[in-house]
Amino acid sequence: MKVSAVFKFRSPEIRALHLTWIAFFITFYVWFNMAPLASSMLKSVDWLTPDDLKLFAICNVALTIPARIIVGMALDRFGPRRVFSVLMVTMSLPALAFAFGNSMMQLLVARLVLSSIGASFVVGIHMTALWFKPKDIGFAEGFYAGWGNFGSAVAAMSLPTIALSMYGGPDGWRWAIAQSAIVMAAYGVYYWFAITDGPDANSHRKPRKSAAMEVSSWADMIKLIIWTIPLVGVLAILVWRIQYMGYLSVTSAVIAYLVIVAIVIYQIVQILRVNLPILRKGVPEDDKYSFNSVAALNSTYFANFGAELAVVSMLPMFFEETWGLNAATAGMIAASFAFVNLVARPMGGMVSDRMGNRRFVMLCYMFGISIGFLLMGMLNSSWPLILAIAVTIGTSIFVQGAEGATFGIIPSIKRRITGQISGMAGAYGNVGAVVYLTIFTFVTPSQFFYIIATGAFTSWLICLVWLKEPEGAFDDEYYVSSVDRDIEAQAQALQNSKP
Repeated sequence: MKVSAVFKFRSPEIRALHLTWIAFFITFYVWFNMAPLASSMLKSVDWLTPDDLKLFAICNVALTIPARIIVGMALDRFGPRRVFSVLMVTMSLPALAFAFGNSMMQLLVARLVLSSIGASFVVGIHMTALWFKPKDIGFAEGFYAGWGNFGSAVAAMSLPTIALSMYGGPDGWRWAIAQSAIVMAAYGVYYWFAITDGPDANSHRKPRKSAAMEVSSWADMIKLIIWTIPLVGVLAILVWRIQYMGYLSVTSAVIAYLVIVAIVIYQIVQILRVNLPILRKGVPEDDKYSFNSVAALNSTYFANFGAELAVVSMLPMFFEETWGLNAATAGMIAASFAFVNLVARPMGGMVSDRMGNRRFVMLCYMFGISIGFLLMGMLNSSWPLILAIAVTIGTSIFVQGAEGATFGIIPSIKRRITGQISGMAGAYGNVGAVVYLTIFTFVTPSQFFYIIATGAFTSWLICLVWLKEPEGAFDDEYYVSSVDRDIEAQAQALQNSKP
């Protein structure tokens, strides 16, 4: 697929791509609508403190983790058109609640619920996979994600201006946030009628069970359980942080911990309930896949997207304090990390398409991230500012490219459960963000960059050992197993039996 193809607006798949990245763009615009208005919030609301905003920042990525798992399951069952539309309309409500919240608890709960909007990413990944062939999927996914992630950068640039010029006054930030929520709800309704789940009725293949991911062996089931635990277990870090800041009593914290444990146990039970009958019956050879590849890609998204969310949160202050810049200049320089998304992420997918070996591309990108953050850990005021900016942009190219390469592989692992695999890998990105943001509160920026570099190198090692080149990753059509054909036949028979 050539870059010029994205201008062929009459092509059904290109139209679907543009409709979907716009939806993703809007959801990320709303998701990151707080940080640009943080100073306005502090001036307008006298009972808010900088520590409160730091807590909101962690809350802003917390529920994205379980939401991506739930949405991944819903995708495979209901299809991305319905899920994306419902998600946009539903999440406009907590966005409006945050805009007009008048108590600390209301803002906290609204931001926590709104963090579920981060699950929008995996919806579009699934929709794009339904419209594009394996040989083109890397660039298509990268283009979708690059422009979608750009929503956070546009929010940083436009929301303060909207709040000041269009509304003004101390409550301008409230109306700016409310406006973004209303636009998202309206587009959610439009998206429902504007697109279909793939070019034909057979594009969307449902799994046998949507309650948990299907696996191919007993060993893979154990690995799935192990990799599932952190997805909800990491929320214990958020509970501890809220309690540490005095917003949660010991009793409430204990109750929250017990709820987290109960959810983890429930997920394990679902995994067993779905997979025990399948494994006892035996998985046909042509329907097997290696969970090791899923685990490897979980680690890559932890290390690249998790790092991106964490670094974007601290980079402006890092440049401001290290080189003595004003806030506006530091913010513009830090924004370059997100701006690179427009080019780097589609390029990551395109390189994955063109090289003919998606595993090799993934390994190169993860190693590049390790070197990039290692260099950023060495940055200090003795470095020329222009060189520091170059290192930051270079690191970002590898970070965003690795994200594109990750989702250039996922649709080819197991077509039938693409939604669940995307949901799990996407959730691990937010696990990384929560872990990294929490670590950052205890270390210096230089130490923080070294820690992120170590995480990326660890992921590189995991990919080196576990990640396999997916079969048929450059074919004209996705591989269809005997089980896929049986499911399609059953669905068709059920459809024909309806009056």
